[in-house]
Amino acid sequence: MLGYIVRRLLASVPVLLGTTFLIFVAVYALPGDPITALAGEDQTISPAVRRELTERYGLDDPLLVQYVNYLTGLFVGDFGVDFRGVEVSYVIARAWPTTVLLALTAWVLMAVFGIGLGAIAGLRPGGVVDGAVLAATTVLIGIPFFVVAYVGQIVFGLEFGWFPTSGTRDGWPLSYVLPAASLAIFGVPELARLTRASILENRYADYVHAAVAKGLSPMRIAVRHVLRTSLIPVVSMLGLSLGGLLGGAVLVEGIFNVPGLGYAIFTAIGQQNGPVVVGIGSLVVLVFLGVNLLVDLMYGVLDPRVSLDRRG
Repeated sequence: MLGYIVRRLLASVPVLLGTTFLIFVAVYALPGDPITALAGEDQTISPAVRRELTERYGLDDPLLVQYVNYLTGLFVGDFGVDFRGVEVSYVIARAWPTTVLLALTAWVLMAVFGIGLGAIAGLRPGGVVDGAVLAATTVLIGIPFFVVAYVGQIVFGLEFGWFPTSGTRDGWPLSYVLPAASLAIFGVPELARLTRASILENRYADYVHAAVAKGLSPMRIAVRHVLRTSLIPVVSMLGLSLGGLLGGAVLVEGIFNVPGLGYAIFTAIGQQNGPVVVGIGSLVVLVFLGVNLLVDLMYGVLDPRVSLDRRG
């Protein structure tokens, strides 16, 4: 087990280096002058002040040198300082809890509805419910994200008045239902279809026939044998989707004005505050890699036949 974890951590290093480098280059190679943006359009900066700020933030160094300096700090937990002199870790600390709460709410909604609908359809294939689930998931896959978000705001926020349409003034869960549902709804169809397909594949396996021959009840066979084994690919998708939900929260927070990491990125982009964008992007990558490792470890819990050492 320990050897497998070490190998996975070592394998994650090139991924971390590659993704953070792409984020860094994409942000700092964009046209524009962050020093001018810092002063504002209606103000001018003297050459002496511009030179001092450029040297302070290392903007006169080659791009590769800037990246190495940033990466050196990142490995010791230092996300740097933004162009306003604020620690990026402070910006993250303020926004992180909101994004995590939003992503986890969306993740729970996706898991409950995706696995629930897929299990119902898979255990009773060919029925009315199965057909309805397949039809509904097909329709949901083809609807653009922003349409669902704006329709949810208009219908459930403005027309019915059930939920607030922006901000987090009403706290959890009211302020998080609409953005979390908008974020989760695109994972539900794939998760439901994967759960259904996995159940259909395992319900006719040899070990299920053996359980039937032993006289076990249909409920016990469905729960302890079919569902447990069928959840292995589902758990993998759920784990990987958690990192995707954190990234998708950027768009959701922008539409619903949720003060999380996504909202902080939108604000930083408007201010050309590159360190905040790079810091938050690097954090999302780190979380994604950590969740991915945790998912692999969960395989051995769900199915003892899976050997982590063999997988490594």
